[in-house]
Amino acid sequence: MLSRTVVSVSAVSSSSSTSPSRFLCKVNPTIPKFLGLKGLSHNFTNRTTWDRNLNLNRRCNTRMENFTTKASAQPLKNADELIDSVETFIFDCDGVIWKGDKLIDGVPQTLDMLRSRGKRLTLGLDVSEEEIFASSFAAAAYLKSIDFPKDKKVYVVGEDGILKELELAGFQYLGGPDDGGKKIELKPGFLMEHDKDVGAVVVGFDRYLNYYKVQYGTLCIRENPGCLFIATNRDAVTHLTDAQEWAGGGSMVGAFIGSTQREPLVVGKPSTFMMDYLANKFGILKSQICMVGDRLDTDILFGQNGGCKTLLVLSGVTSLSMLQSPSNSIQPDFYTNKISDFLSLKAAAV
Repeated sequence: MLSRTVVSVSAVSSSSSTSPSRFLCKVNPTIPKFLGLKGLSHNFTNRTTWDRNLNLNRRCNTRMENFTTKASAQPLKNADELIDSVETFIFDCDGVIWKGDKLIDGVPQTLDMLRSRGKRLTLGLDVSEEEIFASSFAAAAYLKSIDFPKDKKVYVVGEDGILKELELAGFQYLGGPDDGGKKIELKPGFLMEHDKDVGAVVVGFDRYLNYYKVQYGTLCIRENPGCLFIATNRDAVTHLTDAQEWAGGGSMVGAFIGSTQREPLVVGKPSTFMMDYLANKFGILKSQICMVGDRLDTDILFGQNGGCKTLLVLSGVTSLSMLQSPSNSIQPDFYTNKISDFLSLKAAAV
């Protein structure tokens, strides 16, 4: 959402178009009510130059590597106390709002309750452009923020969402779904050509990944001087249906890590890029935000890297045994079964 998807990202929208909070997650293409996304009109601020991108990349990755282990997470017992302690809730979607192609029970009622308490969030079952921040948007926003040269091109390993955001931001691109059916016919002495003007390769979730895309993107990253390697997210799995887990965007990114021997700049969760963007755009204090998600290494780490409170829900990919495993070093502030526990825990406290 900024993961998976950013999102890509979608949300349950608010009846008020001025609500500044956003859901940071991916749109599940199997849920019709969350389809038909359009790009957003965003105001970008150029903060550095493209020539400094490698230093910025290293700083972003270092922040994630320097994460410090927290004390063990506590079960959420007093929902009112957490609700009253923050102004804004940021929700991941897959595993929190829905799972696969089904909305999780109690979500609309929970969000209605939070809105009635004056919290910044989005509600209802219709998607509003103003309530969407996707990981595909994060890639375009990042390129805009570093003043990526307009005469350079972006090679896309991903689907239509990334292409739309790049187009809205005014960047030239190639690849995407158009390359999904391309094949390489290997012959003796065959040399695959690539565009020398590609200055960035953006890798996102791609159901049509093939060898052509891997080879083309690899050539750009390895042979074009200064070419950026950007990942929208590194999720190991995702929920395309509620029947099972499916390989996530991290599997696509992993192919390029292996072929290029380079680590990507991750612009979606857990990178703080989108958290900084949201806080600055809407004037939100990070200490007054609670990040709610189902993944420890993306959602919860995203919130902690951004200085927010964190709540893990066990309705997605993380189980209680995984959370409490001695090998897990990422501990949220609180955990609960699902976000509708806000309702039962609130009622129990009365």
